[in-house]
Amino acid sequence: MRKMLNYVKTVLARVSFDAKLFEKELRKAIKMLIADEIRELRNWCYANYGDEHGAILNRCFVMTS
Repeated sequence: MRKMLNYVKTVLARVSFDAKLFEKELRKAIKMLIADEIRELRNWCYANYGDEHGAILNRCFVMTS
């Protein structure tokens, strides 16, 4: 069941215009997802927002590596 992961991706896509909000939602997502979902989310985030929010992604995913 990837419903939560799909929901998180939808939320992040909707708030991607605002860096602070994007980081807040990403941190919440990491707390509620399981390890496999976090890895998938990390890959998706870097593929879609790596250029725009690379620093945020590096900060948020450093603890999950």
